[in-house]
Amino acid sequence: MSERMSNAPVYYALAQAHFNPVAAMSKYVDQIQDRLRREGYPLFELQQITHLVVPGPGQAQQAEPQITPVHQWLITRSDRTAGFILAPSAITYHTTHYDTHKEFIPELLRGLAAVHEAVTLDHVSRLGLRYLDAVLPRAGESVEQYLVGGLHGIEFNAQPLYRLAESVFRTEIGPLIQMGTLVARVHRMTAPLGFPPDMQPSGLMINPKFDVKESQAHAVIDTDHFVEGRMPIDMDRLGQQLLSLHATIKSVFHAMTTDHARGAWA
Repeated sequence: MSERMSNAPVYYALAQAHFNPVAAMSKYVDQIQDRLRREGYPLFELQQITHLVVPGPGQAQQAEPQITPVHQWLITRSDRTAGFILAPSAITYHTTHYDTHKEFIPELLRGLAAVHEAVTLDHVSRLGLRYLDAVLPRAGESVEQYLVGGLHGIEFNAQPLYRLAESVFRTEIGPLIQMGTLVARVHRMTAPLGFPPDMQPSGLMINPKFDVKESQAHAVIDTDHFVEGRMPIDMDRLGQQLLSLHATIKSVFHAMTTDHARGAWA
């Protein structure tokens, strides 16, 4: 993900901050939405999702798992290229039209500042960045030309339907939290280009160049880097933490892809 690629492979990216839960968030949504509306995000919709709540240790043994509805709010640009997902304990900034981290990271901080102004947060408990990169070989090329050898998978005398490579790393970063977790996955398949089940671009339009509905051989590079711990509401230092997360994602992206790939995307 070197900056300013003319044919960059990022087709979905999100940045997320978890904070101390605000049970009464619905009381503050109008104020948060109004500030973000004036800053370029006029579309607004309520979304209801469901969470499965499993009884924990010490709870009644006969208690059954419960499906609980949870509200979240989508605050989106008018062209649906980017927006925020607000929940009672998190805000996410996501986009299907990624440019560079210099434009991307400040937008999460913009949204977090709007929440803090309305509810007076105590702390951030988790910060993370996640990117999906589409490896779509050009005519006459193969996925193998884009990925380093260790990610090619098992060769076997049968038609491959799906391959997954996953590595998890403990990272040393900063400045607020020194230890992070990096998850790097490569999904390979012959199918239309899609999204992992846990990562859907709610309310956004897909970039036309990545709207691949025909089945074709491709790979998706899925990188997720996050830190957990109590972090003060200091936008400058939170921004530095996000920059350190991004720098490591950029490094692992280079470790996973070939010179040929980066030449095709330059």
